[in-house]
Amino acid sequence: MKYIHIFLLCFLFTTVMNAQQDTLYYIGDPMCSWCYGFAPEVTQIQNELHDEIPVEIVLGGLRPNGTQTMAELGDFLKEHWDEIEELTGQIFQHDILQQKEFIYNTEPACRAVVVVRQIDATKTLEFYKAVQTAFYRYNEDVHSIDTYLDIAQQMEIDTAQFRTLYESDAMKMATELDFGIAQQMGIRGFPSLVLKKGDEYHLISNGYQKASVILEKINSL
Repeated sequence: MKYIHIFLLCFLFTTVMNAQQDTLYYIGDPMCSWCYGFAPEVTQIQNELHDEIPVEIVLGGLRPNGTQTMAELGDFLKEHWDEIEELTGQIFQHDILQQKEFIYNTEPACRAVVVVRQIDATKTLEFYKAVQTAFYRYNEDVHSIDTYLDIAQQMEIDTAQFRTLYESDAMKMATELDFGIAQQMGIRGFPSLVLKKGDEYHLISNGYQKASVILEKINSL
């Protein structure tokens, strides 16, 4: 099984990075607070690029299968969230920080995005941002499949298909492969952007930046 996993990772990495069309790869995690702060910027970037350079998400895995609780992380996160809210204007609801037993495991949220990419890739980024809003603005339970089914229904995604895929070993492995691709890219922070232009790859940003700065970099290449 280990060797199959390595083979699939190499195959998927090669397939992703050898796409024919110029592509902007967005490496992030729906439970990454800076990625949530970055949501308006990536929307602006996508709107500016139109279909000339598609934006594709690679799930980086901020704390996949994490075991730390809000009792351990709450104070750190509150300070972090306040900083991001002040800088970006994105609204954070802090009630979740009082749920001391809540485990900060980002794998389920990442897997939900991978499932939507499998069902309808055109809705991936929209779903990703909806999961961010559900967690950060409304403190919905991102460990419960019901949260994702509600979002899927609102976006007219087949909920029965979503449930089947979400609970499958195949999607769990596909999510792990995304984490592996991010590592193969050498990404060490989220959100990050990598532009494939022709046969060359350019690290556009590693961490939060304004859309205007990112678009200037892309247009200069």
